[in-house]
Amino acid sequence: MPNTSTRPKRGRRNRRVPREDPARNELVSRSLESAQQCLFNQDYGTAFVHYLLVLNLAPVLKDFASESFRFTLFKWADELDSLGRIQDLFDCYEQALELFPTDEVIINSMGEHLFRMGFRDEAAGHFHKALKLKPDYPEAKENFYRVANWLVERWHFLMLNDRRRNHKYQQAIQKAVEGGCNTVLDIGTGTGILGMCAKKAGAAEVYACELSKTMYELACEVVTANGMNGRIKILHMKSLEMEVPKDIPKRVSLVVTETVDAGLFGEGIIESLIHAWNHLLLPPQSTQDPSRPPSQAGRVIPAGATVFGMAVQCLEIRRHHRLCVSEIGGLATAAAGELHSPVSCSSEDDSTEPYTTERLSRLPGGYTPLTEPFNALDIDFNNVQELEGLCSREVSRVRLPVTGEGLLDALAVWFQLHLDQQSSLSTGPKEDTCWEQAIYPVQTPHNFPLRPGDELIVEISCRDAYLRLCSVAVARDGREFRLDDCLDPDKPRNNPGPSGNPNPSLNAEAELCSALACLGTEQSSGPRDYTMLECAEMALLNNQPYHDSFRRALAKLITNLKDARSVQGPSQGQGLEVMPLTDPPSGPMDPGPDPFYVLDVSEGFSVLSLMAASQGQVKAYSSVEKTQHQAVLRRLARANGVPEEALEFWLNQVEDEQAVLQRPSREKLWSAIILDCVETCGLVRQKLMEKATLARCLLEDGGQIFPERIVLYGMLVESDTLLLESAVQGQEPTLGFNIAPFINQFTVPVHVFLDLSTLQCRHLSDSVELFILDLMNTNANYTNRDVKVQASASGRVTAVPFWYQIHLNEEISLSTFNQDSHWKQAAVVLHQPLAVREGDWVRLYGKSQLISLKSLKQKLKW
Repeated sequence: MPNTSTRPKRGRRNRRVPREDPARNELVSRSLESAQQCLFNQDYGTAFVHYLLVLNLAPVLKDFASESFRFTLFKWADELDSLGRIQDLFDCYEQALELFPTDEVIINSMGEHLFRMGFRDEAAGHFHKALKLKPDYPEAKENFYRVANWLVERWHFLMLNDRRRNHKYQQAIQKAVEGGCNTVLDIGTGTGILGMCAKKAGAAEVYACELSKTMYELACEVVTANGMNGRIKILHMKSLEMEVPKDIPKRVSLVVTETVDAGLFGEGIIESLIHAWNHLLLPPQSTQDPSRPPSQAGRVIPAGATVFGMAVQCLEIRRHHRLCVSEIGGLATAAAGELHSPVSCSSEDDSTEPYTTERLSRLPGGYTPLTEPFNALDIDFNNVQELEGLCSREVSRVRLPVTGEGLLDALAVWFQLHLDQQSSLSTGPKEDTCWEQAIYPVQTPHNFPLRPGDELIVEISCRDAYLRLCSVAVARDGREFRLDDCLDPDKPRNNPGPSGNPNPSLNAEAELCSALACLGTEQSSGPRDYTMLECAEMALLNNQPYHDSFRRALAKLITNLKDARSVQGPSQGQGLEVMPLTDPPSGPMDPGPDPFYVLDVSEGFSVLSLMAASQGQVKAYSSVEKTQHQAVLRRLARANGVPEEALEFWLNQVEDEQAVLQRPSREKLWSAIILDCVETCGLVRQKLMEKATLARCLLEDGGQIFPERIVLYGMLVESDTLLLESAVQGQEPTLGFNIAPFINQFTVPVHVFLDLSTLQCRHLSDSVELFILDLMNTNANYTNRDVKVQASASGRVTAVPFWYQIHLNEEISLSTFNQDSHWKQAAVVLHQPLAVREGDWVRLYGKSQLISLKSLKQKLKW
């Protein structure tokens, strides 16, 4: 029984109920009222301060004020961002998170700011935290997938799945270590696989360095999981910053690295190896002292490389790098001047990237070799004098016999990586390899046809540690023609279309302008005057069906609106009253009927506003922002007879880029708003439906959003290629190491920038309609949809590629999946393939919560 003699414990006093503080309550009430008034007046900074005061003094109001507080924070953060007050921006987020530490929306928003400012690792941490708080939060999931592509690039998966490449590296490292190289440095370790190969082979000391914080942390996890923690020292730094004995105790006898890109030198291997030979490696084996043991001499794996090149004709390359058409949506292009992509190794400009990368075997339309492969360069990574003299080498010229007939579009470059004297890896276009090829596009102002018997003259140099190959001239019949000259030596110049054939629609005036432009080029001794557009922007300009469709759709809308006005009289602006931040300046407009107002908010360079202005009685506004690009549109307007006052640049007049969608003036509404709905990568743009909702409020009666509707299509496919690009495959460890569980954390379910026409896959179903987004009628949209797809063949469903049919109106539409499209396609990849038999039905479940279709696609379930 209980000890009854025990003294009873003193009970707790009842807590006193806090007394009401009238002064405090009055302050909270007034501050809350002030916050709401400031919010109404768009004084977000002051509103934010008032909300902070209210919620710190009265935490019980958090639930009541959370939505308004978030809205105020996000608006104030955007203002601070536009003003460059970055520290103040993050201070505001820190204060907000003190009040709402588990608010996934605020955490995700802070991650978005961090990502835009280049803090990818920190951004990933915020997105991951938001997902932990709310696993089904679509925006955080979408953002995490986006940042995962930056943090762990997709080629890591391809390389780890490339068994031949892995085995050859392992063999070369094992041979070197067994031969006496017992101290090893792995430069750019990635997952740590090469360093672990050295340790497994018996190296006494292994060091590794990695610049990426994410990959450094990943490598540490992998090394620990494989029982090598403490046996391999991993440093989070560039090898160029490493010193002996500060970072490693002594010089090493072997450096292993794969810091090479498709153009061999693009990841800085030359600079890294020069520094390593001078500061981190033992001196190389000397022929004068061959008796020195390998442990006392330095060497590098790979030992060297041979670079090869080949001239090619390829429409897909051409249309992404230079203007191929003489007319865009009814506008002659001669006055635009020379337009090309920023990829060029011209001797006139070292600021551009000398090459891009492509997998030649997967280019739509293929390619045609115009020369045999040629040897462009040999480099010995074990000769420091050769490495140091590379950039000071004189420009060399090679003369290549032309073996095929066609237009010169590019030089394709690949290399053979010599791991040691016996083993090598090739990145050639006919090899089954994880590598792409380097593409050096020809950026001459006109196409130049080659034919057998010609000689192509190519200059090769290594300025600024980049390998640069530049096609400069053609030798024909004993004469030399520079490629930047105007005319084909055999026939008059006529601007060919994208297919390479002269465009018969080029009118005499435009041809005369082109000839005069050529004459000016020939007489000028200075550098060529040109305008650079991104590769995707060049492909868009060359997309004639896209512009022709918009021209017809705009013409039909303007005609209908004119007819309506003629019946009803001048229309009065109707709809939601939205006050602009600023009114456009009043320009000299021709007297006559009120114009129709058209706003083009396309991303990047777009001529759609100019096409609208050319319709007549239209005042068009363009969102083109760069001064040089605006100048191109103005030149095109003058050359095509478009009045100067008919085209304005909207961002020149809007104080806040976030408020692009507003009225053209207090009294007017838009006749048409053109939204850029689909990203080049193959995904619908973020917050599209929110923009469409606002745009509908700004339209006059009969006005229209372009496009009015987007339909998502997809199909079931079996594709081992997509699996290899998405995750490390198979149950067996990679070279005996447990790597897959760690790097596969960064697997993303949606793959972008796909060319479905050349993707290695088996179609397991017909294409089906998966989802619809109606931008003009929200009642036509649905939030959930089940789609049953019947398998037309037996196999394993590994992915659902998708694309869009973009409906400008009821009669005119565009597909993002055709040979002229500037868009790529995307695909949802299944982590676990689904076995099906012919005739089986597969259920696809789509769900929308009024979010972007980009997130919706990630919600497709099987």
